[in-house]
Amino acid sequence: MRLLDVYLFPVLWIAYLVFWQIMAANVKATKRLEPAVSRVLRAVLFVAVVVLLVQPNILPRALDWHFLHSGHISFFVGAAITAAGLLFSVWARLHLGRNWSRSVTIKEGHELIVTGPYALVRHPIYTGLLTGFLGTAIATTELRGILAFVLVSASLWSKLRLEEQWMREHFGASYQSYCQRVAALVPFLL
Repeated sequence: MRLLDVYLFPVLWIAYLVFWQIMAANVKATKRLEPAVSRVLRAVLFVAVVVLLVQPNILPRALDWHFLHSGHISFFVGAAITAAGLLFSVWARLHLGRNWSRSVTIKEGHELIVTGPYALVRHPIYTGLLTGFLGTAIATTELRGILAFVLVSASLWSKLRLEEQWMREHFGASYQSYCQRVAALVPFLL
């Protein structure tokens, strides 16, 4: 097995997480924070996803079933999709600036951002993450990758619904108008 096959995805995801931690330092103060229960449940789901993707040997063999032919094409197509998704998410995070938070929050002086990637979808960080996990699933070519994608999707969909509710409460008609113009996750579709 080549070094690229072994290290490409860990490097992509670790670099992404390191960037995220660095950027978390300079954000606005929190005015309203989602309940701890939902934050903990989301963290548990993400730990399960990491186990699915990083520790395949401790999982049931049925999750090793290949939904795609395993080879260089699926690996590099998946890598390209993962990198594109993570870069889109990074662009969204940079564009959001100090309004970002790890959890669903309302910030002090919270602003409604509707430009940049937020003109394409209302939740571009989630779109980028989901794209990254989809690319990872394609590269693994195994059922465990699809299961990881489904778990992340469920987690982010739950978070998105709460965030949407709070944005409607906080920004009122301006957020409602934004929702009518811009899809939540997939441009022009969803």
